[in-house]
Amino acid sequence: MVWEQIEATPPHITYLLLAGFLISYVLFTNFIRNRLHLSEPPIALLVGIILGPRVLGWLNPNTCDVDGCKSDVGGWGWGDNVVQEATRVIVGIQVFAIGVELPKFYARRHWKSVAMLLGPVMTFSWLICALFVALIFKTDVSTALIVAACLTPTDPVLASSILSNSQFSERVPKRIKDMLSAESGCNDGISFPFLYVGIFALISSSAGEAVKSYFLITILWQVAFGITIGLFIGTTFNRILRFSESRDYIDRAGFIVFYLLLALLSVGVGSTLGSDDFLVAFGAGYGFSRDGWFRKKTQAAQLPQVIDLMLNSAMFVYLGAIIPWYAFEPHSISPGITPGRLVGFLVLVLAFRRIPIVLALYRWIPDIRTVREALFCGHFGPMGLGGLFLAIEARAMLENESAIPDPRPPRYGRPYTDRERAIEIIWPLVCFIVFGSTLVHGLSVLVLSLVHHFQRPAEKRAAVLAAEDDPLEGMEHEGGGGDSEPDSEEDA
Repeated sequence: MVWEQIEATPPHITYLLLAGFLISYVLFTNFIRNRLHLSEPPIALLVGIILGPRVLGWLNPNTCDVDGCKSDVGGWGWGDNVVQEATRVIVGIQVFAIGVELPKFYARRHWKSVAMLLGPVMTFSWLICALFVALIFKTDVSTALIVAACLTPTDPVLASSILSNSQFSERVPKRIKDMLSAESGCNDGISFPFLYVGIFALISSSAGEAVKSYFLITILWQVAFGITIGLFIGTTFNRILRFSESRDYIDRAGFIVFYLLLALLSVGVGSTLGSDDFLVAFGAGYGFSRDGWFRKKTQAAQLPQVIDLMLNSAMFVYLGAIIPWYAFEPHSISPGITPGRLVGFLVLVLAFRRIPIVLALYRWIPDIRTVREALFCGHFGPMGLGGLFLAIEARAMLENESAIPDPRPPRYGRPYTDRERAIEIIWPLVCFIVFGSTLVHGLSVLVLSLVHHFQRPAEKRAAVLAAEDDPLEGMEHEGGGGDSEPDSEEDA
């Protein structure tokens, strides 16, 4: 009778596993971040892989017939539409948080640095990745441009986990952290123009139609209107909240949760209008906290850190459980994809996607002052959840010319058309690169900390392995010019 009361269903098991992981992590947060020099995403990703259908089979959001589930309880049956919405919400909240956390009037003082990263650096990253896709996987140009666009933006979730809330982050100049955060907040949305070049080339019946759709829909509606409506939402609700708070209409709990509710509202507005969700969210976050008032009011609450731990870690566990391992095997359903080509592609992307262009242009990026800072900024361009969202968006447009994907990619018979080939390979390629980037960039802090530790004379090393807290060698930490924050609008 007692056993009949046990309901070990997949959702119930998931609650136990996810909560158990997060509790275990929280109990050792400082030790993991400041002694092991590890961030949440790679740990969460590995936990998802171990618990997922590839290893233990305890956590299986997908269907067993696709992923080779080892569990008897079967999969949840979730499709790519769930992945799309989960990444939309989490990345949207994260870019909103970045907009809020930036120093006040940041765009006015640092727009040149951010513009260089969003312009020449992103364009180079897109084109070089497209070249690698076309050469290694023998795709057409349009498909290569689509896959490359998914890999072009830096991920705000990974960047936030690496560059904040740890002893290592204190060793990096604030102007560098702010610049990389601002870039990661903007470039998921800025990637849409890159993405739709290849999409419209594949789905449009003529070049004229492609150019018209690209300009009207992508440039004007998604990008220009998206950032405008985001700034309007943020600025308007800043004034509304100020009014309510000045008259004591809102309590402390409501004041803090307002942050999260406005982030969800901005994502909802962007997705409902068919605009650029991430630009709407980032614009709303920046507009909401542009003058620094809300950030100072809520600094003690550490709400961004709570969001990072709960939502982002849970999403990387989920990602680990849904990685399409079956598509990476030789003779898989995705033609041309082999383990050797995937690893080679990952190495080339990590080595050439950002580092060469940032090293070449750093003299024209005001917030980067030394070669080592340029090398650091070039390396720390992780690819993550934003890339997954763009991959699902691209696949949806190619499948049915809407923003809603089919639950599973259709299985086409060979020979493939260019459009069918794109549908088949976008998701596996992007998933593998995100998997590799999460591990490489997530472990980079540990590697850098160990290297700087053993480069020192023995008498100058910290008593605890890699526990130094002084500035990283080759990075300028002097005040002013970007490290300090003005106290008033006039000072800016």
